[in-house]
Amino acid sequence: MIKAVLVFNNHGKPRLTKFYHYYNEEMQQKIIKETFQLVSKREDNVCNFLEGGTLIGGSDYKLIYRHYATLYFVFCVDSSESELGILDLIQVLVETLDKCFENVCELDLVFHVNKVHYILNEIVMGGMVLETSMTEIITRTEEQNRLEKQEGGLAAAPARAVSVVKNINITQQIKDIKLPDLPAAIKDLKF
Repeated sequence: MIKAVLVFNNHGKPRLTKFYHYYNEEMQQKIIKETFQLVSKREDNVCNFLEGGTLIGGSDYKLIYRHYATLYFVFCVDSSESELGILDLIQVLVETLDKCFENVCELDLVFHVNKVHYILNEIVMGGMVLETSMTEIITRTEEQNRLEKQEGGLAAAPARAVSVVKNINITQQIKDIKLPDLPAAIKDLKF
């Protein structure tokens, strides 16, 4: 089972974090820091698997990672997961991100965090691998994009609200308000 998916840059700044096991915020930060220290000090020509850090589960867990340009993609998994299968999963994630963002870079992960989480959720949910077919993942992502465009997306909501307000003829609506005859209404009041 996958315990966490971490993506951080060469300086240890997290760009994507998804924990499938509960850790409080402070523990998550410690895990990210420890994982970065373990992964970043390794040479590029060594194996991409290593024993998990003390905070993420020790020798019962493995860190499987790939280093692409300025980003480390790290999966923290238990002993039931195949190392080569997870490496292939990392490749699927990176290639999918690359196709969705046309040459993905660190800034895409920062500015499109919702879309990145959506793509990750298409691949892994609850620590279990759901989909490994890149074409299937891209198809689902494109469907999601179409739905967002049909609904106008959240970004378009303020613009729609402004256009509705502009189309309201407030002066005419004020004239159309029926007020009771005040002298007759005052007579009916009992003091």
